[in-house]
Amino acid sequence: MKHAWLLLSLTIVLSACSAQATEPAQIEKKQEQKTETAAPSPSNQKAAEDSYVPNPQITDDRSLLEPGQTVKDDKGAAELKAISSLNQTIKAGDEELTIKDVKIIEHTPAYSMIDFFHTFTHDETFDIIKAEVEVKNTSDQPVYFSPVAMLETNSGQRFDWESDIYLEDLNGELGANQTKKGNIGFILEHSEEPVKSVTMLTSDVLNANQKTESKAQKITVPFK
Repeated sequence: MKHAWLLLSLTIVLSACSAQATEPAQIEKKQEQKTETAAPSPSNQKAAEDSYVPNPQITDDRSLLEPGQTVKDDKGAAELKAISSLNQTIKAGDEELTIKDVKIIEHTPAYSMIDFFHTFTHDETFDIIKAEVEVKNTSDQPVYFSPVAMLETNSGQRFDWESDIYLEDLNGELGANQTKKGNIGFILEHSEEPVKSVTMLTSDVLNANQKTESKAQKITVPFK
């Protein structure tokens, strides 16, 4: 059943991925924030790598590196509950996906952010599972790709790209020689069973004609 769910869900993701950039509902929700490199000079490449664009709705968690650490800003408060620092790069055809880290964070949004989160939950405090990723198209042709098309926890909670709360435009078309980096995250349901590991599934890599160039990759991430 689990295997069948992954295959069916991945088919849905692949058909929706290329349309993501043109659907009005998605465009309305997305941030117009992404880092692109099109045949960049070395200096421009370094500037792109060093740049960071804060998410407009979610607290910046970059300083949270050890469980128990907390941070607070004008978007809310966050406490790190678990972290897996991977810095793992996976090849999918001409695509390079780097998963920098995966975190579980308890998040309490500021009052000004409550309306945004009501789209996803009515809880005032909730856990987020998130991955910081970077994806590169090393070819001279555009492709369609989702770095985290599916995510499943060891306790059986399942999410697809449409449940992503970060909305940082990491899914869909990836231009020739383009790089995108940012966060993908999901709100966990309350559960007595702790999350000890997650399995992430990318989409296939599709070319401009919607033909599969490379099959999906699966990554299992344990938490200590």
